[in-house]
Amino acid sequence: MEELPGPFPVGRYARKLQEELRRRARVRLVGEVTGLSRSKVQAYFELRDAEGAVPCAIWLDDLEKAGLPEGGLRDGAEVVIGGGPDYYPGGGQASPSFAFRATQVRLAGEGDLLARLEALRKQLRAEGLFELQKQLARPRLPETIGVVTAESGAARRDLLAGLRRRGWAGTVIWAFVPVQDRRAAPAIAGAIQDLAATPAVEAIVVTRGGGSLADLWAFCDETLCRTVAMLRVPVISAVGHERDSTLIDDVAAVACSTPTHAAEAAVPLDCNAARGALARSAAALRRASTVARSMAPARLGRLDRSASAALDRRRTSLRHVDMALRAHEPERTLERGYALAEDTEGEPVTGAAEALAAGRVRLRFADGRVGARIEQDGTRDE
Repeated sequence: MEELPGPFPVGRYARKLQEELRRRARVRLVGEVTGLSRSKVQAYFELRDAEGAVPCAIWLDDLEKAGLPEGGLRDGAEVVIGGGPDYYPGGGQASPSFAFRATQVRLAGEGDLLARLEALRKQLRAEGLFELQKQLARPRLPETIGVVTAESGAARRDLLAGLRRRGWAGTVIWAFVPVQDRRAAPAIAGAIQDLAATPAVEAIVVTRGGGSLADLWAFCDETLCRTVAMLRVPVISAVGHERDSTLIDDVAAVACSTPTHAAEAAVPLDCNAARGALARSAAALRRASTVARSMAPARLGRLDRSASAALDRRRTSLRHVDMALRAHEPERTLERGYALAEDTEGEPVTGAAEALAAGRVRLRFADGRVGARIEQDGTRDE
């Protein structure tokens, strides 16, 4: 057994430990506040990032001197604190505790967050995580798309409008999540994993509107970005506006500046344009067939047989395109007995809350439309 000095009284050792910790260099830390609580004289919280956490405490007098806005120190806030490690020795009736004793605190600014973002971006790039999603094949005409976004907001409406403009009538599986607070990043990551595990989903769109880097910080979360990078379903990122840049943009298969652009990336084939081209090609084929039949066989010979074979191949190709487009027509779904709820302007009503707010809707069946009044039935989904 190793020979050690002592034994020393525990209280003496505890005070010595306190002295040693207080002699350590004072530094600044940046991270997210979690578990905030207050006593009569000080505030307690943990400062966290993806790699670890430190318990912190600040005297209320020092907190007041910091001049933070009302509610500025709150769970989910990104802050910069200054101070050093401290240790409370406890006693006969009091428990010992360790904390980073903060004497300064301010809300993290763009510069602080950009520094953290660039360090993490450099790390993930070095690991090759920026290339994995970009190597995945994306379908030109997917039948089912998963969408992760807030239930209310312009991003959802803009994405739907973009899909309608392309004439796409496939299925959207919605995953509604918070997009701006300390719960957002794990909720977004979980929703993406659930959608990727759904066999029908061929692509996933992650979208929200613009804001400051602090507002969009959930989309720079390391765990979320590693989750996206490792998926085998292509993820399309449309977070913020054109000037915004988040880490999920770097790891996604495609980064789009707006939800409208995300609709174009999710459905690369413009269905309306394809239907128009299909109609024009069919008309051209009919004209070519008529011309070919009107020409004497003796004058055509081998050229006639070659032209006929080319026309047959073209007809087959057009039939395949036509079948793919027809599979996405809403009428095909209606013919199977379903109905589509629309508002008075003919726009789709996609949720119960939206229907209740509208009060009256029109139900579109395969053979026509009827009006309907929405009533609250007193039940709710769990």
